Amino acid sequence: MSAKRPKIEYYFSFISLWSYVGSLVFQGIVKRHDVEVEYKPIDLLAVFAAGGGKPVRERPLPRQAYRLVEMQRWKAIRDIPLVTWPKYYPADPSLGHRVLLAAIREGSEVSAFVHAGLKAVWADELDIEDADTLVRLANQSGLDGARLLAQESDPVLNVRESALTREAIDRRLFGAPFYFYRDEPFWGQDRLDQVEEAIVSGRPPILAPVDP
Repeated sequence: MSAKRPKIEYYFSFISLWSYVGSLVFQGIVKRHDVEVEYKPIDLLAVFAAGGGKPVRERPLPRQAYRLVEMQRWKAIRDIPLVTWPKYYPADPSLGHRVLLAAIREGSEVSAFVHAGLKAVWADELDIEDADTLVRLANQSGLDGARLLAQESDPVLNVRESALTREAIDRRLFGAPFYFYRDEPFWGQDRLDQVEEAIVSGRPPILAPVDP
């Protein structure tokens, strides 16, 4: 009997800087270990609000300044293109998230589109709110962008989109990316080495206390 594939629940948003920074590294882990990924796009601003966080421009100036240092540092470490203040940031990623959810509902392979959506914001300075842009990104990712876009107003997708954000808040998420492996939470792309270690070692999961 073959071993069960590892599974990761991946909470992210197309406007999440750190989801983009870790995107290719995460995809590498997925490929190396034949991981099943459950992609869960969320309303990041709603998660911030529920968890006590603030949008970038509302954070204290010292934190904003240090964020810029970290961006340059991780740009070099990951060897990726990265724009400090993208032309279309912040943007509303809801339409793109619903296009993604439509593709997931069809059973499509969506990893390329997920990365394309992240890269569109943080490297290519594209408008993730623009329907034509999303269709093009989907097409370039091997999907049928026009067909997926035509589903964006489906109430089922709207309900799913809201439910994922509610789920994230209920699981006490406070940012993105969040990775869950065997219910163990890992916050941030700089924890991806720990995610891989958990997969490889097979150790018991370390679970968050219900009432810390």
